[in-house]
Amino acid sequence: MHSPGTESMVTPPKGVTAVPITVLLVDDQAIIGAAVQRMLADESDITLHYCQDPTKALQWAGQVHPTVILQDLVMPEVDGLTLLKFFRANPATRDTPMIVLSTKEEPVIKAEAFALGANDYLVKLPDRIELVARIRYHSRGYISLLQRNEAYEALRKNEERLAREIAAGVQFVRSLLPEPITEPVRVDWRYIPSADLGGDTFGYHSIDEDRFAIYLLDVSGHGLDSALFSVTIMNVLRSRSLPADFSDPGQVLASLNDAFPMELYGDKFFTMWYGVYNRLRSELVWCNGGHPPALLFPGAGQAEPPLRLQSENPMLGAFPGLPFETRQNQIAPGTRLYVYSDGVHEIHKLDGGE
Repeated sequence: MHSPGTESMVTPPKGVTAVPITVLLVDDQAIIGAAVQRMLADESDITLHYCQDPTKALQWAGQVHPTVILQDLVMPEVDGLTLLKFFRANPATRDTPMIVLSTKEEPVIKAEAFALGANDYLVKLPDRIELVARIRYHSRGYISLLQRNEAYEALRKNEERLAREIAAGVQFVRSLLPEPITEPVRVDWRYIPSADLGGDTFGYHSIDEDRFAIYLLDVSGHGLDSALFSVTIMNVLRSRSLPADFSDPGQVLASLNDAFPMELYGDKFFTMWYGVYNRLRSELVWCNGGHPPALLFPGAGQAEPPLRLQSENPMLGAFPGLPFETRQNQIAPGTRLYVYSDGVHEIHKLDGGE
């Protein structure tokens, strides 16, 4: 047996997976404490702590962290049923298995004990084999509960950490996006992050006084690595640090395809739509590398359906050395261009469709 002053009692277990079977016996009769100690002496995996003073039982429980409590029902100063209520009201012992001990079978008292939260009832003292079996049964169930709770808590903390990372990533990506503009063309956008941080991003800028570039790319996968990879590609486009004519979309995609082979970037590829509008020529030249087609809507008053700007070019990063085809369209006044990521296809409509 152990006393509350020993180091083994006051040091709580570091993790539930290492929690031993720990018994707290609360009984005012020292002869019962000695008898239980003898019964458990050969059980090397069971630690027994004996509390003779029921008024200190909660203090003992807080120190030794029992996996099962054996408690007498008839004690001076504190009634056993009242002490049972205290154990169940205490957050530290609310779920700890309670085995109440009595000198005889009393159905009414037994029923009341179970109603107050007792898990088992023993007439003292039972056979050693039975006592050990009940201690092991209740302790293992409680340790499993602790392990489950620890796993849930670890999962909750991990989800909170991921949520913080996603929120920080969303803010970072959003901070890199250009502001809506009205000149030389009117550009507006919506950025709606999903539950997972992804590799979708976009940009636009003037190449010179007459030409305006628009682009949107989507790195495969989800998470911070995909988002950071997309930012890297965007920085290359903004700094124009490629051996390509940035007014030629096909050259731009071909250069990006060669610069970012997927075997060097975690097996990640990306899709991209890149276009350049020439306001003097009223012409849009564009290239699509495996991306959802941009939509070109006619001007106001025209009933034609939108033109899908799609080509047979592959995704980028998978096949270095391939050429990428540039196409062109004439742009009438009032024409609207919509460029979007594939997340649009995953939006659930009110009627249940996508």
